[in-house]
Amino acid sequence: MRLPDTQEVVFGFGHENIVATHVTTLEFTKDPHVSKRGDCIVAVRANKSVADLSPEFKTNVRKPQAKLMILIEAGGIVEQVQAYGSEKLMLSHPSDAVVRRSDYVSSRTMAVRADKAAIDLSRALVDRLRNPKQRVKITLTVSF
Repeated sequence: MRLPDTQEVVFGFGHENIVATHVTTLEFTKDPHVSKRGDCIVAVRANKSVADLSPEFKTNVRKPQAKLMILIEAGGIVEQVQAYGSEKLMLSHPSDAVVRRSDYVSSRTMAVRADKAAIDLSRALVDRLRNPKQRVKITLTVSF
């Protein structure tokens, strides 16, 4: 029997310092500001971090067979990232959510073995993410 999908929606905003050039991760954060050194960040002022995800979402993304589809929407552009859950996920960081290409897990990690990092996002999307007034919608869907 196939388990039902679990979905969370996170809202954030763009920021003038978003560069999205990190080659192994992408991140959204509740923090209001980012320096250009935060080259994995794709949204700030997010309304959720990994710690804020629902108990059901956390349980399901920790299952060994969990797949996570991440849709990032801003200014009419939608980008899709595929990643995987892990039994090792802590999902406890109070301000960040990080998607990684690797299997590395920390309190900030939301998913591993992603098919894209910040550098792989379309530059048209990144241009929109540089606008502080741009609302960003991040839809997270766990499936099996």
